Amino acid sequence: MMTALKKCPICRKPRVEEHAPFCSARCRDRDLLQWLEDGYALPGPPADPDRDPEA
Repeated sequence: MMTALKKCPICRKPRVEEHAPFCSARCRDRDLLQWLEDGYALPGPPADPDRDPEA
């Protein structure tokens, strides 16, 4: 039985357990930077800035 190698979601190289699910600290840091700069978003309607989220 052959198992598929899991790949880094950033560069598609084989991932390394030390940096899982990434292949290196560089790819891990690139992913973090994407999150911090709002590079990732969930689909849906835009939030209404006038609506109180506590209500």
